[in-house]
Amino acid sequence: MSHADQEPPRELSGPLELSPTDWRNRDFYHLMTALVIPRPIGWISTLSAQGVRNLAPYSYFNLMGSDPFYVALGSSGVKDSLANLREVPQFVANIVTADLIEKMNFTSGDFPREEDEFGWAGLTPVPAAKVKPFRVKEAKAHLECEVAHIYSDHNTHIVLARVAHAHVDASVWKDGRVDPKLLDPVCRLSGSWYATLGELINVQRPQWKDVEGTTGQEAMPRVAKKA
Repeated sequence: MSHADQEPPRELSGPLELSPTDWRNRDFYHLMTALVIPRPIGWISTLSAQGVRNLAPYSYFNLMGSDPFYVALGSSGVKDSLANLREVPQFVANIVTADLIEKMNFTSGDFPREEDEFGWAGLTPVPAAKVKPFRVKEAKAHLECEVAHIYSDHNTHIVLARVAHAHVDASVWKDGRVDPKLLDPVCRLSGSWYATLGELINVQRPQWKDVEGTTGQEAMPRVAKKA
């Protein structure tokens, strides 16, 4: 039975079991975004057919594969970014670092479609290498992407895009790869909450050659803190 008018309980006397239709959409949204954390942020720059720049952050964003490399972007409702992607099917996913959190958050506002968030947030648009939308110059890394498919189900729209080009600033590169501490990316939590990486740990992936012939857990790789 649906209890869509039922408020989330203030306290739990036991485990919570429910389906999306048991609560109002807003309340189930708060539950989902509080459980699936932290989420990476794709700071998505797009371009309208008229050439108007748009910049907006999306936490329904992640890398989806490696042969070829895909990213996925989710939009709740048809926002300016999605409208632009249907006109110019390319975007830049600018990586949000801690020093840019206020400017990133500012671009999440409900600016009219004809307004350029780059200008309002005091950010510098620079040409991308392989796509029409602009990069955020202040970002330390960028993924230039070409839309392969947009899947729509009621009010959820999922954009699948191939990575066409990557750019990484020298300031975040160390020992042959991106150093997560130097990159210092911002993570999305729930509500108005964000986080940085905090303490980093290293756990090596198990190999069958090291597990075979053991009782299992004795061969389990242990956590090591990153220096």
